[in-house]
Amino acid sequence: MDTKPCCTPEIDPMAALTARCEAALAEVTPAAPEVQAELRAALTPIPGGFFDMGTRRSTYPDDGDSPRRKVHLRPYLIAPTSVTNAEFARFTTATGYRTVAEAEGWSFVFHLLLSDPSAHPTSPPGLNWWRQVHGASWQHPEGPDSTITTRMDHPAVHISWFDAMAYCRWAGLILPSEAQWERAARGGLAHKKFPWGDTLLPHGQHAMNIFQGTFPQQNTAEDGYIGTAPVRAYQPNAYGLYNMTGNVWEWVSDRFGPHPAPIKGKPDREPQGAATGHARVQRGGSYLCHDSYCDRYHVHSRTRNDPESSTGNIGFRVAAAA
Repeated sequence: MDTKPCCTPEIDPMAALTARCEAALAEVTPAAPEVQAELRAALTPIPGGFFDMGTRRSTYPDDGDSPRRKVHLRPYLIAPTSVTNAEFARFTTATGYRTVAEAEGWSFVFHLLLSDPSAHPTSPPGLNWWRQVHGASWQHPEGPDSTITTRMDHPAVHISWFDAMAYCRWAGLILPSEAQWERAARGGLAHKKFPWGDTLLPHGQHAMNIFQGTFPQQNTAEDGYIGTAPVRAYQPNAYGLYNMTGNVWEWVSDRFGPHPAPIKGKPDREPQGAATGHARVQRGGSYLCHDSYCDRYHVHSRTRNDPESSTGNIGFRVAAAA
């Protein structure tokens, strides 16, 4: 399966960059047991059992989110929110870890979030709404002249898969599998599009942070946000989890690729994704999803990106075995 990520640029896989990322990850020192216990205690329990993963018919068949398949999971724990700037700052302060964006000196920023897009003319091919901004990172989401001072309760962004794994190594936690992520996002509902049901605007109210207006030229921000929203914005789902759709794409552990062939009459137990491949899966959509271009803000939606890649709409949440 070969499909392009929907609204986030990718970088060409480079052996040297991958090696640098792997080396930085290996150097992370785990937190003290009491810190890891504290972080684990903040997670939310998700019951084990069967659920139908995916959708009957995909808007983007190459995404691989259809057809539905029966999955069985053991009980597990997952974070109620994406990892926040405050939480990521605690990690970097304790370890001295530098993200891929910090180490490489740049990341991609959505053009409408820049004070002067013309000052950053470099874009990936065919994605001129993304601009390469030198100095952009989780601490400076729109470049060196920006700050997270008033956004400590927002999700950490410009996070690569390797950065997310580094946080997990320190915290003694894991990235959820794709199946764990989707079961949690559904909040116990079956065959629904969103964590709350099938209606985009329940009771006429915005329930997630996505793009309104004309993508990518104008965001009317009818949902209250142009960029990221606080991680506890909007109502949680029935499991008490926030922003499982919209806000930021979230890395999961799985490689992107064809699902293992199902065995007729048997559920897929504890699926772990493709056995090989470089790209990793992202789930949930982001503040840039729009039905005219990237209709991927559903609980079954998925995309992919290189694990070294970072942009201003990529974050993560953590999990653990029960």
